[in-house]
Amino acid sequence: MPDVMTEQITASSLADQVAASLHERVGDLSNAMRSRLSTRIVELEGEGAIFELLYASIEGNVENIFYALRHDIAVDNIEPPSAAYEYARRLAQRGVPVSALVRAYRLGQQFLLEQAFVEFETMEAEPELRAAGFERVVAVTFDYIDWISQRVITVYEEERERWLAERSSARASKIEALLAGTETDIDAAEAVIGYRLRVTHLGAVLWVHETGTQQDQVARFTKAANAIAEHLDSKRNPLVLPRDRASAWAWFAVREDVEPDLDVIHSLLADIDGPPLPMVALGRPRAGLAGFSQTHHDAVKAQQVAQVRDDPTRPVTSFGEPGLKVASLLAGDLRSTREWVRDTLGDLALGDEHHERLRHTLLLFFQHESSYTATAEAMLMHKNSVKYRIASAEKAMGRSISSDRQAIELALTACDWLGPAVLA
Repeated sequence: MPDVMTEQITASSLADQVAASLHERVGDLSNAMRSRLSTRIVELEGEGAIFELLYASIEGNVENIFYALRHDIAVDNIEPPSAAYEYARRLAQRGVPVSALVRAYRLGQQFLLEQAFVEFETMEAEPELRAAGFERVVAVTFDYIDWISQRVITVYEEERERWLAERSSARASKIEALLAGTETDIDAAEAVIGYRLRVTHLGAVLWVHETGTQQDQVARFTKAANAIAEHLDSKRNPLVLPRDRASAWAWFAVREDVEPDLDVIHSLLADIDGPPLPMVALGRPRAGLAGFSQTHHDAVKAQQVAQVRDDPTRPVTSFGEPGLKVASLLAGDLRSTREWVRDTLGDLALGDEHHERLRHTLLLFFQHESSYTATAEAMLMHKNSVKYRIASAEKAMGRSISSDRQAIELALTACDWLGPAVLA
C-alpha cells in the first residue's frame, strides 16, 4: 500500500509544476481567454481601453491562481487584482448585466482548467498522481473563483448604484435610442436631451489613456467640449454624454462648411486642467436626425484608429483626414492587415526610423502625382534626395513602385495611420 503522505506531496508537486509551466505563458493565456470571453459573451465586446482592461483583469486573476498553487496561499490571504475591480466598475457604468460578469469568471475557470488538463497529460507520472494533482488545481481554482466573484459582484453593485444616481438615465437612454435609430420623434427627443437635432452636427469622442484612472474625467471632458465648441463657432452648448469615468461622447451644432483646425484643438486640450491630456476623435459634419448618428459613428471609427496608433503627440484625430476612412476598415482585422502590409511592402514595412523616412517620402510622392519636384517642395528637400529615397524604397520592397501602385499606396496609408500595430 503506497504511503499516502508521499502521494499527496507528489500530487502537490505536480500541481506546482503545471502552475509554473502555465505561468510562463500567462500573456498568451490571458489573450486567448480574453478572445474566448469576448466571443462567447456578447456584452463583453468592446474597444480600446475597456478591452485592454479586460486583459489586465484576466491576467491579474490568472497570476493569483498560479501563485496560490505554487506557494500554497489561502485565498483569504490573496490581494484581489485592482484591474478586476476597475473592470467590474466599468461594466456597471456601461449597464452591462452583472450576469455577464459572473459568466465571464465561470468561462475563465473552464478555460484555465482545460489548459491545466493538457499540461497534466504531458507529465511523466502515474495516472492516479496526475488525477490527484489535477484535483488540487480544480479545488484551488474553484475556491479562488468563488472568492473573487463575490467581491467583484459587490464592487459592481455599489458602482452601479452610484453611477445611476449621478447619471440622467432618461437623457442617456434617449441618446442611445437616437443612435440605434429607434427614436424618430425629434421634438420629444430634443425635450429630453436638451439639444437641437434639426441642425448640422459634428460628433466627437473624448477619452483619456489611463484605464485605471481614480478620478472621474466628466468635468474635464465638459470643459474640453466647451472649448472646442467655441473654436467651432458653435452658437449652442455642446451635448456631452459621459460613457464611463475615462470616456465621453459629444455633439456640436456647427455650420455645414465647418473645418476644425486640429492644431488649434490640440492647444485647447493642453489648457485643460490635467494630466492626463484628453484625446479627441472627430467625425464629419452631418445634418439632421440621421446625421446625429452618422457623425457619431464616424468619430468612433476615428477613435479606433487613434487608439491603435497610440501616438500621444497626435491627441486629435478627424475622420475627414486623408486615408483615415480606409485605415478604420483595415484596423478591424489587424492580424490580417499586418500580414498583408508585410507581403506588399517587404522590408519597407520594417519599424525603424530609416524605413519610416522612406515610407513617408514614397507616400508623399504618390500623393503629389508621382512628381519628384512637387514632393521635394513639400518636404523642403532637393529633388535628387527624393529620387534617392524612392530608389531605396524600391530596393527595400524588392520591386518597382509601379508594379502594383494602388496596393502599395494603400499599405503605406495603413503604416502611416496604424503605425507599430502593422509594422514588422
